[in-house]
Amino acid sequence: MSIPPFGLGTFRLQGQVVIDSVSTGLALGYRVIDTAQIYENEADVGHAIATSGIAREELFITSKIWVANFAKDRLIDSLKESLRKLQTDYLDLTLIHWPSPEDQVPVEEFMGALLEAKQLGLTRQIGVSNFTVDLMKQAIAAVGADHIATNQIELHPYLQNRTVVEFAQTQGIQITSYMTLAYGEVLKDPIIQQIAERLQATAAQVTLAWAMQSGYAVIPSSTQRANLQSNLKACDLTLSDADMTLIAGLDRGQRLTSPKGIAPQWD
Repeated sequence: MSIPPFGLGTFRLQGQVVIDSVSTGLALGYRVIDTAQIYENEADVGHAIATSGIAREELFITSKIWVANFAKDRLIDSLKESLRKLQTDYLDLTLIHWPSPEDQVPVEEFMGALLEAKQLGLTRQIGVSNFTVDLMKQAIAAVGADHIATNQIELHPYLQNRTVVEFAQTQGIQITSYMTLAYGEVLKDPIIQQIAERLQATAAQVTLAWAMQSGYAVIPSSTQRANLQSNLKACDLTLSDADMTLIAGLDRGQRLTSPKGIAPQWD
């Protein structure tokens, strides 16, 4: 996989809270950090990384271009600003965070600018986030599927997004699951709790392991050292085919993120 399967998310974390989360995560062994321009925490994430003492080549850093920066004459400059805040010369992965509202900036324009950023060495890989099948088709038409490393989407046991997943897989585009724990909702699910009990694992570990075994990358976040440490153990957990089938049956199309004025017409 071109995208590491397990990383640390920073959505909704700012200031000392995100510095502590990233610093703790790095100390525990996390090496993949996911942020975004709109999170307004890139400088804090950069500070945590810079003071960690971990060599840049050991890390995989992702950020996302916000919709206000999609225009051809803005995108690369905004990415350079992200690099300055993150105290790095390049990103490992740069994503288009959401599709352009009302198609104000055509997919071809922002994907072309993102590919140019890759060719300039500002980012090693590029991709998209919150893209439907139609939007992925437009992105592929613009730059080719080989240049689209991932589509980062809301995906958890209650929203398995199969239409998008199946199309992405036919194109060789990896899926990154965000909100894999559904804000903790799925941790209360009796089926997941039963599997966890049998495996002597936590519900979070079971859910994260399910996503990774399904072929998705995950980026759970936490502000608690114990949870950061516990989540890491999902990498060593193996679910049976029967467990995977049980969790597959939990899908109920329960979408938790759909910001008005930005979200596309979902598949």
